[in-house]
Amino acid sequence: MAHKVEIYDTTLRDGTQAENFNLSVEDRVRICHKLDDLGIDFIEGGWPGSNPSAVEFFNLMKGQTLKHAKLTAFGSTRNFKNPPDKDANLQALVAAETPGITIFGKTWDVHVRDALRISLEDNITIITDSLQYLKPHVEHLFYDAEHFFDGFKQNREYALKTLDAAVAGGAECLVLCDTNGGTLPNEIPTIIEAVNSHFAAKGRNIPLGVHAHNDSETAVGNSLVAVAQGIIHVQGTMNGFGERCGNANLTSIIPGLVLKMQCQVNTGKKLSHLYETARFVNELANLPHNKYQPYVGRSAFAHKGGVHVQAVERNPITYEHIEPEKVGNVRRILISDQSGKSNVLHKAKKLGLNLDSKDPVVSAIVTELKKLENQGFQYEGAEASFELLMRKAMGTRHHYFDLKGFRVISQKTSMDEPSQDEATIRIVVGSEGEVHTAALGEGPVNALDKALRKALTRFYPNLKNMVLTDYKVRVLAGEHGTGARVRVLIQSRDEDSEWGTVGVSHDILEASWQALVDSITYKLMKDAKGRE
Repeated sequence: MAHKVEIYDTTLRDGTQAENFNLSVEDRVRICHKLDDLGIDFIEGGWPGSNPSAVEFFNLMKGQTLKHAKLTAFGSTRNFKNPPDKDANLQALVAAETPGITIFGKTWDVHVRDALRISLEDNITIITDSLQYLKPHVEHLFYDAEHFFDGFKQNREYALKTLDAAVAGGAECLVLCDTNGGTLPNEIPTIIEAVNSHFAAKGRNIPLGVHAHNDSETAVGNSLVAVAQGIIHVQGTMNGFGERCGNANLTSIIPGLVLKMQCQVNTGKKLSHLYETARFVNELANLPHNKYQPYVGRSAFAHKGGVHVQAVERNPITYEHIEPEKVGNVRRILISDQSGKSNVLHKAKKLGLNLDSKDPVVSAIVTELKKLENQGFQYEGAEASFELLMRKAMGTRHHYFDLKGFRVISQKTSMDEPSQDEATIRIVVGSEGEVHTAALGEGPVNALDKALRKALTRFYPNLKNMVLTDYKVRVLAGEHGTGARVRVLIQSRDEDSEWGTVGVSHDILEASWQALVDSITYKLMKDAKGRE
């Protein structure tokens, strides 16, 4: 039986170093829970000594409960000028109060001399005593051997000596890092064998990990080859986000380990959640999905006409290396009306909606979904809108109000003063007749939101405990300039849950209105179900 492998996710730290990849503190918390649901073993939350948002994240997580994953804080070995108990970086790691800590140290002698500007022996000292200081404070202590593969190739003796120092310091796992991403898969076995032989000669069997970057387009390959050599700990990021060309992509590594190498991986139990998790991260980062991404891309199991389609309809293995459902994806026959049906049924079951595969409503939902997706709608991160879409087709969506019209005025009277925004709205609520309200806001969308709530709260007072926590706008087709379609994603919550809604239009206010209406409708529907 293949050996057990633990998965260490560093999306919230290494992933956020990618260009244009930005997350709010609240988004980090949500992603952390999503990764926990997937079964990730360790989640690296960030570098608590680097910036205030990292500190805020770790403080927020102290009040959170993870079902399986262990949160880790990341940092470096101490500054040579500071003793461990006076080093600000080490103190910040301890203050994070996480079950795990990962610190990195210099392996490559070039970095010791040119970056740290200390002697090679002094570097050995700070590796050992930094780890020794942290050891009593945590359940898990990892050591990232930065630039290990480059360091090994240039000065093998010293690279191995730094690993000895980390073992002496109490690290439970030594993570071999290809920090520059220049190592190729054919080099991995020889180097790992040399490391294992080094410790075997000392009568030691030290657990090893791998942390690969993708600058040579081989990070996934390097990670899988490393596991084949006995590595038991793999670090990477969701969708391969990371500095420069990215990190090892866990959405490819995890199914490779589980389905191809038959490794014992905890995420294997939740592998069917991989697709939705990958897209969830993209949505919160406000980045487009890579449709051609292996395993979790929309095109990964898409077949377009001709011989391929005929063969796949007879036997899918003719052109598919795995069953798409195993990773939560779906087969898409691009010329078939049946494409997406299984996905709708899967979502309906998850939301507790009673739909039969032979029910004509399912086909109607698929048709509507195709039409909306063609317009730019995406429902990852907006499941409330998707549930409302299905309930509308099933005839179970309640109608709480009708729009008669709205107007938003944005007025700027001076170059040095902010604009003044006012929204006026007319709606009809059941038999109560027309309601006409106006509100000022911080921007046109905020004014529209306030006016709508002002009109509705007298009829639905429970809307007072609903707040909008996030608002994202994505331009869908930039080549059309200011006439491009935009997608608005809104996140809302009340005292016991949170939900996402989406709107798409050429007009940002119209897109925002769609998402706002879905958000309020979902809240009212949810509360009504709770009273039944």
